[in-house]
Amino acid sequence: MTSLRQTLEEYLRIRRRLGFQLNATEQHLEKFVGFMERAGAERITSELAVMWARLPQDAHPHQWSQRLTIVRCFARYVATLDPETEIPSIELLRARRARVAPYIYSPTEITALIEAAGQLTGPLRAASYQTVIGLMATTGLRLGEALGLDRQDVDLKDGALHVRARQHKQREVPLHPTATTALRSYARQRDRRWPQLQSEAFFLNTRGARLTKPQFNHYFATLIGQIGLEGAGERVRPRPHDLRHTMAVRTLLDWIQAGEDVDRRMPELSTFLGHDQPESTYWYLQAVPELMVLIAARLERLPEVLA
Repeated sequence: MTSLRQTLEEYLRIRRRLGFQLNATEQHLEKFVGFMERAGAERITSELAVMWARLPQDAHPHQWSQRLTIVRCFARYVATLDPETEIPSIELLRARRARVAPYIYSPTEITALIEAAGQLTGPLRAASYQTVIGLMATTGLRLGEALGLDRQDVDLKDGALHVRARQHKQREVPLHPTATTALRSYARQRDRRWPQLQSEAFFLNTRGARLTKPQFNHYFATLIGQIGLEGAGERVRPRPHDLRHTMAVRTLLDWIQAGEDVDRRMPELSTFLGHDQPESTYWYLQAVPELMVLIAARLERLPEVLA
């Protein structure tokens, strides 16, 4: 019988040919196979799978559920080769992750962030951070999507972005004229600093290479402290990703205040943000107090409308 470790190698190879990266999955399954080998077990059983999934005893139940899900997917493949393999039931270790409410920046705070970024050492660093912050605030891009933009992805003539999202998905994002103007200005400054092409990346660091998420997060945390937002919200500090949340929430607030049919327009926002499931967008309606207040007020007026 083929060993479980050999089967794992085949499983990862097949799935990667289908376009999955599986870096974290590989690490988890390597540990699971090691656990099985130490236990002297030749076949996956539900009992052993649950036992391994719950090894970090102080972890959140959602983490146990995720670990078991990874094993379950692997077990389904193994079962095609060894029918005696047990596939853990989806009813085992079911748990939902408690989502932390996002921090919603006020327009004043976003302006303060951009102004503070302008004081960073080095003209290009300052311009890079100012432009990325402004772009995320106006388009709702994820940080990785913004930093992953190549020059060919940014249409400075017609004002649009070609965004390569997670899991090889792509979408087109139209730009407000002010955003296009800011990107043109940044491109000119970037090209003056690096007239010889150093990288295909649109946003560069001070060495002429692509600006990375660790670099951006490091200076962003500094900016958050400078404008007095350290400790604000439910996390240690607001994150760059909260700029995406802010854009989504402000859009919904504007629609509700204007009396728009939110259900009808929600697919637009989901598409714009690159959400796979509409539920990801509807989550904002219950996650942000400002939206709940407006929705409650509209519900209170509903009897008057129907009378």
